[in-house]
Amino acid sequence: MSWDLLLTGGEPFDVAVANGVIAATGRDLPRDAHTIADVTGHLVTPGLIDLHTHVGPGYWGIEPDPIAWYTGVTTWVDAGTTGAYTFDVLRRKRTDVRIAALLNISATGLAGRTGECRDLANCDVPLAVDTIQRHRDLIRGIKVRMDREAVGDNGLEPLRRALEAGERAGVPVMVHIGPPPPRVDDVLDLLRPGDIVTHCSSGLASPLGPALTSAVERGVLLDLGHGSGGFAFDILERQLDLGVRPTTISTDLHARSLHGPAFDLPTTMAKLLACGLSLSEVVDAVTVRPARALGLLGGTMEPGAPADLAVFEVRHEEFEVTDAHLRTRRSPLRLINVATYAQGSLLPPRLPAPVPAWIPLTDAQRAALDRRDRDVRALLSTPLVGPDGLQDQFPRDRRP
Repeated sequence: MSWDLLLTGGEPFDVAVANGVIAATGRDLPRDAHTIADVTGHLVTPGLIDLHTHVGPGYWGIEPDPIAWYTGVTTWVDAGTTGAYTFDVLRRKRTDVRIAALLNISATGLAGRTGECRDLANCDVPLAVDTIQRHRDLIRGIKVRMDREAVGDNGLEPLRRALEAGERAGVPVMVHIGPPPPRVDDVLDLLRPGDIVTHCSSGLASPLGPALTSAVERGVLLDLGHGSGGFAFDILERQLDLGVRPTTISTDLHARSLHGPAFDLPTTMAKLLACGLSLSEVVDAVTVRPARALGLLGGTMEPGAPADLAVFEVRHEEFEVTDAHLRTRRSPLRLINVATYAQGSLLPPRLPAPVPAWIPLTDAQRAALDRRDRDVRALLSTPLVGPDGLQDQFPRDRRP
């Protein structure tokens, strides 16, 4: 048979694609494909799964396609940008990449910067359950932010309602932890096996006590959730010393973290490499583990899996990386994406959207964005090739 696509020469093996799914893998597969891509010397992985992003409407939302094509992220989990009142907007979104969702227990979602759980009338359990039941194909869990700004004087009640909704709908709950109250240990003590703590290495929450290890022992999952304030090197390093490791690595990529300090998922992965995790563990934490956590398609290159694939140059050079509090480490290598495929189709380049006016940027970030715009304009306004690179498509009739 003839395949649609064959990636050949990459590590760990060749990958053949037919009808949008992986048809075969192995060394030296027959070169019988409509399109053959020589990726010799490059690492081929399943398309990356970012377990915590914000791609819905509102203060935090970004567009995934202009980022996916150069980062290898083919599945974006929207972590609570929308609630029951706003989910239909996300439902109608059309992208080249896959989107799954965690429904915010607050029906308003993240329309603003914070405060979504201060009015408990918005934390409507029956409404959340009904919304999940109507959108089972897209909604994979519940999201709740548990910090003093998000919940106000309501303490643990938003979490209790999220857990009730999750129990009734049969889905896990992802909990954002941040500055107390409520106490982080009290939040951790309520979580069930399969629930997810995001910002698990937060310097603002500092989860380091017995409640954390107890939660891990009973099957609670830890997600990095870098974001603009959710990751600190020293907290992660102390957790590693305790024998606690993140289950999944995610960016919490949104309008305030996209231009730093998170930047993208490969950059975030490098931060875990800088703390001593192996490349294989880091790749598992952005592929097979998030797929298992939420029952998502992809995350594997087994035949029959969706042909969501990422190709990386593994550049063995030291790379300085920064946490949310501007502390630095050096990663031993960089992962440079050279191609991203969604259902077997190469994702095309996309220009990024302008930064919303309400997003705070440093002078250096603004200057870098202006420079990038100038570079793109100069690249696109220069003729692609000279006369030697053209052909006469409609030759003149040379008859006398």
